[in-house]
Amino acid sequence: MDLDQLRTFIEVVRQGSFAGAARFLNLEPSKVTRAVAALEAELGVRLLQRTTRQLSLTEGGESYLAQVSPLLTELDLAAEELRAGSGQLRGLVRITASVAFGQTVLVPLLPELHRRHPGLELDLMLTDAVVDLVSQRVDIALRLGPAVNSSLVGQRQRDVRFRVVASPAYLKRHGRPRQPVDLADCSCLRFPLPGFRALWRFRSASGGQVEEVPIQGWLVASTALALRQAALDGLGPALLADWLIDKDLLAGRLVDLFPDLEATATDFDSAVWLLYAAREKQLPKRVQSVLALLREHLSR
Repeated sequence: MDLDQLRTFIEVVRQGSFAGAARFLNLEPSKVTRAVAALEAELGVRLLQRTTRQLSLTEGGESYLAQVSPLLTELDLAAEELRAGSGQLRGLVRITASVAFGQTVLVPLLPELHRRHPGLELDLMLTDAVVDLVSQRVDIALRLGPAVNSSLVGQRQRDVRFRVVASPAYLKRHGRPRQPVDLADCSCLRFPLPGFRALWRFRSASGGQVEEVPIQGWLVASTALALRQAALDGLGPALLADWLIDKDLLAGRLVDLFPDLEATATDFDSAVWLLYAAREKQLPKRVQSVLALLREHLSR
């Protein structure tokens, strides 16, 4: 039995089309079609029902998939356990994160990850869209927010604090706001989500009453990286996460306007989460190793 044919068949089912499987496997569509046809010829059973608009499993295909898919997974895990025992982690790990967090926090970790595990191949999906881990075959998701999808296994890694910041050049030209309400008279740099765009919220570090401040401004940018750069260029105050601007604050490139207050546009309880689709002991060793490195660095 050709294992590559089996893998191709399973991927066609997962993707719902020959074209989707070809893109995922980085193969020519004709090669995918031939692989499935060869498997069907060897078995003497039609596995897939093809029409111009739809692809579905036959009854025999459903039965065959249910039996061979777990077996193929077990074979892969057995091979990986053997390699891990000899200190050679190999294989592909897919990670997704937002564009700004990925470029700011994740990409700088890649040299260390490659040094520790040079046999691993990484596929980084940096997108601000919420990726379905199961259908997209993603191993690890790094997400930001107050809560996580209950269908996933998640671990809260570190709290996220938002700060209202501006550049020294901006403050020299326009003066420093003394209290949050003064922001209503500033041209703020805004993110195109309802809260970030129109209303910022403040409270003391110990909690207590929340003050809501309506904001306005001439610039709306769809990425946190663009807002950070605009703030550095002196274009106005911006509400940004600590992981994005802590180095700028330490270097004096940006100033925290209200260091004694907590700020947000949505929920004060925000954090960095590590998410995956199965319990950690069930994950391949290569994925567990990447998780360990991410935890090590995110906890700092």
